Amino acid sequence: MPKLVYIESPFAGEVGLNIEYARACMADSLSRGESPFASHLLYTQEGILDDTIPEEREKGMNAGFDFAAVCDPSAGYTDLGMSDGMKVGVENAEKAGREVEFRSLPNARYFMEQKIKLMVKQNIPPWWKFWKWSLLYNQ
Repeated sequence: MPKLVYIESPFAGEVGLNIEYARACMADSLSRGESPFASHLLYTQEGILDDTIPEEREKGMNAGFDFAAVCDPSAGYTDLGMSDGMKVGVENAEKAGREVEFRSLPNARYFMEQKIKLMVKQNIPPWWKFWKWSLLYNQ
């Protein structure tokens, strides 16, 4: 039986990019012969829960933790950094004694470049330049 793997990846912020990234994380997990689950891809769909409403976000996170309880390991995909929600998910897994694997996608550079383009478009302050180049060239 394949491993049941709970996927941790960013959602809030650049939602469009983060959904594309989470889908790629799911594909990566499937390519490893695993059975992945990413609650943030399911519960945030229109008509289910609204991640921008704190009560609904909490409800979704708690439902995700219920599923995570039967998964081992949790896989944290960190190419785009660790969001607050991911940090809570990792802490939850560690408290429950579940393994946490930190992973990177083979095509991580594509997602980092997309994030940088969004940052430039939003006029992110110059101090981010160091961060952006360190992400691209320290792979």
